[in-house]
Amino acid sequence: MNADLTGPVLAYVEREKDRFLEELKDFLRIPSISALPAHKGDVERAARWVAGALERAGIRGVRLLETAGNPVVYGEWVGKPGAPVALVYGHYDVQPVDPLHLWETPPFEPAIRDGKLYARGASDDKGQMFLHIKAAEAWLKAVGELPVNVKFFFEGEEEVGSGALPACLESNRDLLAADVLVVSDTEMLAPGRPAICYALRGIAALQIDVYGAKSDLHSGIYGGGVPNPIHALVEILASMRGPDGRILVEGFYDRVRPLGAEERVALRDVGVDEEAVRRELGVEELAGEAGYTYYERTTARPTLEVNGIYGGFQGEGTKTVIPAEAHAKITCRLVSDQEPEEIMDLIEAHVAKHTPRGVRVEVRRFDGARPFVASLDHPAIRAAVSAYEKVYGVKPAFTRMGGSIPIVESFHRILGLPAVLMGFGLPGEHYHAPNEHFHLENFEKGIRTVCLYWYELANSGLKG
Repeated sequence: MNADLTGPVLAYVEREKDRFLEELKDFLRIPSISALPAHKGDVERAARWVAGALERAGIRGVRLLETAGNPVVYGEWVGKPGAPVALVYGHYDVQPVDPLHLWETPPFEPAIRDGKLYARGASDDKGQMFLHIKAAEAWLKAVGELPVNVKFFFEGEEEVGSGALPACLESNRDLLAADVLVVSDTEMLAPGRPAICYALRGIAALQIDVYGAKSDLHSGIYGGGVPNPIHALVEILASMRGPDGRILVEGFYDRVRPLGAEERVALRDVGVDEEAVRRELGVEELAGEAGYTYYERTTARPTLEVNGIYGGFQGEGTKTVIPAEAHAKITCRLVSDQEPEEIMDLIEAHVAKHTPRGVRVEVRRFDGARPFVASLDHPAIRAAVSAYEKVYGVKPAFTRMGGSIPIVESFHRILGLPAVLMGFGLPGEHYHAPNEHFHLENFEKGIRTVCLYWYELANSGLKG
């Protein structure tokens, strides 16, 4: 058993928390927007900043791993032979800031209001990944060692799909060998209600392009006599969903792993207030697949959503044309055991089957990622439960997340790692939107929780 040295560690966190916050502000001032080529230099500057922060914390072997995209920042402390090895993942890149005029304060000038730190990346994911660096620093400065071995893997292109990461994992298998993956890039349920996310949905993204005549046509001359690509596209899209919310693409549900009765009870116990959600969103009623609750639909069931549709005249007023082409963007959120490529095959076959005569249709494929489900009885997850409970005073809920973190499944598939998703963000923190923020209470409690997690993991029975 590892001696309980958490007292001096937590005392160090309390003494240094103001400095930790100022350092986080420095990090947030770097506009590391991976989607915009104009910020390529800022992304690289953020990587160097993270490397420096790891070195100052006492982490060894800090280096930049070059990839086909942006660099990965790697560092390690592996001074505990026989103890578990944890690989901590996070990302230092951020989303674009548009629309800029909706920000109350500039997105890269951190500001504190009402106990919240406002800046792009404050919650997703700079604030959450940075608290792991500070937790390691607290152990190393206060005690001189960590109770477990920890490796750090911070990437710079999560917000654009982590396309270069699988190859990086493949080529660094030995370097990244570990017993568990630890990620802080998810949500708590509510203030004071921590959560461990055990499932992520996958994704499959496509675009449908419908072509008719070689140019737009005058609708008074040609209307009623030639195919209209918008009409054809609407017909194709309408064929994909039934009035009960069920997806009608043949074979779409064949691989879906059914929810068990016990898990459905657990998901109901999460306590999502559907009426409160409806009011907050400003919709007349919630919708979706019949037979499932709102929370089940948005976290544990697959979806097919039209994300954008365009064609023909888009300006004010009227322009009497039959458009030459029409387009729709579609994403599907996937659950176990659906495969992205297979789902895209099925949709492409469905489109071909339901294409009206007289138009030409192409289907373009974009991102794909597999879903992920963790085992709830893993020692690393039990250790996280204990750490959360000691800091927040309540046991964390087990939750599913409707979104995707594609790289988590890649770590699992390529490196064989179970994952613990320990989030400290809150719903409503506006990640990906103007006025993103991070509650300072959870930044501070997050550091303490991770500090205790390393101690709990060391005593969890998990062998290195």
